[in-house]
Amino acid sequence: MSEAIYTVTNPATGEVEETFPTATDDEVMAALERAYAARERWRKVPLEEKIAIIERVAAEYDSRQEELARIIGDEMGKPHGDATGEVWLSGDIHAYNAKHAPEVLADEELDLGERDGRAYMRKEPVGVIVGVMPWNYPYYQVARFAAPNLLLGNVILLKHAPQCPRSAKVIEEIYHAAGVPKDVYQNLYATNEQIAMLIDDPRVQGVSLTGSERAGSAVGERAGRNLKKAVLELGGSDPFVVLPDADIDKAVEDGILGRFENSGQACNAAKRFILIGDETYDKFVPKFAEAVAGLKMGDPHDESTNIGPLVTEAAAKGIQAQIDDAVDAGAEVVVGGKRPDGPGAYVTPTVLAGVTPQMRAWSEEIFGPVAVMYKAADEDEAVRIANDTLFGLGASVHSADVDAALRVADRLESGMVSINEAPGSSSELPFGGVKRSGFGRELGTYGFDEFCNKRMIRIAG
Repeated sequence: MSEAIYTVTNPATGEVEETFPTATDDEVMAALERAYAARERWRKVPLEEKIAIIERVAAEYDSRQEELARIIGDEMGKPHGDATGEVWLSGDIHAYNAKHAPEVLADEELDLGERDGRAYMRKEPVGVIVGVMPWNYPYYQVARFAAPNLLLGNVILLKHAPQCPRSAKVIEEIYHAAGVPKDVYQNLYATNEQIAMLIDDPRVQGVSLTGSERAGSAVGERAGRNLKKAVLELGGSDPFVVLPDADIDKAVEDGILGRFENSGQACNAAKRFILIGDETYDKFVPKFAEAVAGLKMGDPHDESTNIGPLVTEAAAKGIQAQIDDAVDAGAEVVVGGKRPDGPGAYVTPTVLAGVTPQMRAWSEEIFGPVAVMYKAADEDEAVRIANDTLFGLGASVHSADVDAALRVADRLESGMVSINEAPGSSSELPFGGVKRSGFGRELGTYGFDEFCNKRMIRIAG
């Protein structure tokens, strides 16, 4: 069964708290058989009934916020404030999709010009789809994938990250308690090999993965080989560009939020801070470093904690290796730089300056509490630095002149861009990237479009 071992290992203590059995091949195939058999029954359930079910899911998230937050605090170390925020957002995503489903799924009349008759487009489910979800946002990632697809009428087989078996189980329980049939949403403690087996099966019509570039490449290759639709939301090394006229205090505040939310473990976090001009750099870096030094690292269940442990000890060691690589090659540690003594997968919040293209930190994604400072002479150099990465997920630009910010933003290679605010996510805003950050869009009403058959119906006059 190899790598997919589903274990709750508390990253604050290193203690194994619970282990869940990995599915057998026979169990995975039996789940697929049930899902395939359920697809026609679920498709025929009236939309208003599906909406009522998803509204009940939203209510469950709202009423169980503290309980659900504690689960992911234990599983992957999410600080309490971030955890309760994620639970709230997950409920809001379900509520948003339920509210907008009638208009999004309504037939769209097509203009036939002078021809007689009528024609329209109808969004219909494709059947069984597989979701492969990451550990960093255990509820939110599932919500944005599952909510629109269940409303559309698709049937879901869900593989969560091995670090998150407890939250994976409770998500399934919430769906079933709200009225989603047990064969329509199934949680699988599956291996990567078993996911490949599912993608190969003709009864599966698509796969959505949020995760690493490596995982996305493997799943995308498999899906392409089998002519299956795929949505891939992968990594990011997002630029945070500050123009000389920006409100520095506000930019620092946005930068702290955008970089260190979820202890820096967000694909769309602000990771590379590109400051235009010596004066901007000299004002921003000291204030930012002072704010970073004031962040509280500690017990994720303590409401005053800003930075919790990283998801695993291996992840913490990997981040520290990236820091050490930069320092050994001449980068400056403005604040932080060394892991604290004691147990737990903690990495001290760190600010690096003087990073050069020869260092891993120049363009690699650093998936932890590390901010990298870059000095650009002008807008052209800022854009060049911003685009000097294989990723293209999000970006943000900060300026007192919105037109100037938009001028820079229009030159950035990204799927999303924020002007004068921290990068983030909300139910109504489409989410996704370009380049090696993947393809496809979730959230807003765009999540309904990825796994649907947009059927054209023509009626002769």
